[in-house]
Amino acid sequence: MVGRIIGLIACLLCAVPFLIISVYDKESSTPISFWSGDKSLMEKVHDIAGYNKEMAALYKKCAIAFVIAGACCLVHLILGIVIILLECTVGIYVVYKKYKVILEKYS
Repeated sequence: MVGRIIGLIACLLCAVPFLIISVYDKESSTPISFWSGDKSLMEKVHDIAGYNKEMAALYKKCAIAFVIAGACCLVHLILGIVIILLECTVGIYVVYKKYKVILEKYS
């Protein structure tokens, strides 16, 4: 049971930064960066409000995915670990591709 609780806490700690970014940067006057802190986004993005709205939704989905993985850790530890592994491999690729689509849309 201790391992399940630790898995839940670890997943929630991963979800918190994504949730903070999605809530507080949605109304920002500067574009939300994709983990890299790209300073050239101000020159690339023309509709910052629309871009930030979609990026906030993307980060919120990432937070929800980690919360679901944490809940799965509580139910069955191995299932939770498998979901975390999928999020951290395939999930990163999917999120990166979605980011590229959003960037292309607002550039």
